[in-house]
Amino acid sequence: MTEGNPILSVRDLRVGFRTLDGTVNAVKGVNLRVDAGETVAIVGESGSGKSQTMMAAMGLLASNGSASGAVEYRGRNLLGLSKSELNKIRGSKISMIFQEPMTSLDPLYTVGSQLVEPIRRHRGLDAKAAHAEALRLLELVRIPEPRRRLRSYPYEMSGGQRQRVMIAMALANDPDILIADEPTTALDVTVQAQILKLLADLQRKLGMAIVFITHDLGIVRRLADRVYVMRSGEVVEEGATQVIFSAPQHAYTKMLLAAEPTGRKALPPTGAPVVLEGRGVEVTFEIGGGFLAGDSMILRAVDKISVALRQQQTIGIVGESGSGKSTLGRALLRLLPSQGVIRFGMKDIAKLDREEMRPLRRELQLVFQDPFGSLSPRMTVGQIVTEGLLVHEPSLSKADRDRRAVEALREVGLDPAMRNRYPHEFSGGQRQRIAIARAMILKPRVVVLDEPTSALDRSVQKQIVELLRDLQQAHELSYLFISHDLSVVRAMADYIIVMKEGRIVEQGETDVIFDRPHEDYTRTLMAAAVDETRFRAAG
Repeated sequence: MTEGNPILSVRDLRVGFRTLDGTVNAVKGVNLRVDAGETVAIVGESGSGKSQTMMAAMGLLASNGSASGAVEYRGRNLLGLSKSELNKIRGSKISMIFQEPMTSLDPLYTVGSQLVEPIRRHRGLDAKAAHAEALRLLELVRIPEPRRRLRSYPYEMSGGQRQRVMIAMALANDPDILIADEPTTALDVTVQAQILKLLADLQRKLGMAIVFITHDLGIVRRLADRVYVMRSGEVVEEGATQVIFSAPQHAYTKMLLAAEPTGRKALPPTGAPVVLEGRGVEVTFEIGGGFLAGDSMILRAVDKISVALRQQQTIGIVGESGSGKSTLGRALLRLLPSQGVIRFGMKDIAKLDREEMRPLRRELQLVFQDPFGSLSPRMTVGQIVTEGLLVHEPSLSKADRDRRAVEALREVGLDPAMRNRYPHEFSGGQRQRIAIARAMILKPRVVVLDEPTSALDRSVQKQIVELLRDLQQAHELSYLFISHDLSVVRAMADYIIVMKEGRIVEQGETDVIFDRPHEDYTRTLMAAAVDETRFRAAG
């Protein structure tokens, strides 16, 4: 590394967004450098400006955003380039892995076609060679059955699998710099370790620099050479990783290092009634088939699973990416076609059609894994949060809906004054809190929380866990809590279901599953979680 000749240099970068409430200054005079072949981490809480710093560098700010200062790649200022000039660099010299893969992958095209396109565009390969390279990339990022997955659409893959496709796409043209914006957010602990090792191996092989944007300090300590700590759009501390972790100077850095969800969820009251039950639930998908797509295959995503959720209970559903966790949650809410029995309260809802289910929707809510994909970019936050009230409480006046929005946003830790802004003006963590507010405003009985803290930094995770527990206690809510983050699951759930390949391999009370697991698969998951916790504690 040569400090005097960085491959990427950011000087006095300022980013602002024009809003109805005036200009929001997201980045305030940031200076940083990236040397060839090194890994630089940018860390900080949601809304600290870490992602917007790199989005500005890539020329990917929203239409109401603007940037000033200098972002130089090999001495050339990227901020002054036209779109056509930038396109020669983006995806070739500098690639980016985005935080939310579902919004970055086109739902109308197969994974294979989306991988092949940038390979052909930047490397000039013919269709056959580009297809072979796409297959190699999927193998590289350890996608199961990669040849078949080339024919899959993004919605047919788990969140972790989609993120691995994004990593493959970013690496397709051997970039000089890889910007990784929370690239392991959607991954379980075992696959996360594989992906991080993969990135490190590729870096050594290709000599590329990595800019790692993350809230997970355990990852930072493993990967980064140097760290920039951001808060409220400014760099508050920087230095070598070992120094930052062993002797942090700024109080904010010390707080980040100490943050971790704590506490335990109390068991539901004795004799609490079952509010949602599934018996022999089965979900299958047909993959492939049709003209030029080859023979179709049946994927059994959920294989005859039975589960009973009681009032005030939280069942944590854990397992590796693709194990069927999210599919099970959606099936129980009747958001996916399924076989088997599903009962809500005293009512069998398995055969109800869309119109018959509609009155029950307010009582059965879902918080999605990918908040940006579920929030309309054309609606303000206030409109998004109150949208369900228009359907389920149509008699409310506009003023009453606005009052409920204020209460809901305040309850999830957001400033109600932000309700006139749009989703793209918020960080990933803030968007997740908006999604939680949208669900909670309807006062549901059952909430399926699908990776609700995956986009959040540790300090905010802790707040959200406490918030969800308080809401559960106050309103006697029942949760299905789907997550790959086992430390969060342990703090949230009183009962655990462990899934693998669509089946339950083990289940029981939380402490029993964590401390005395019976199955080898469960032991592997728990050991990875313990290693990660020790790693953070060592910081």
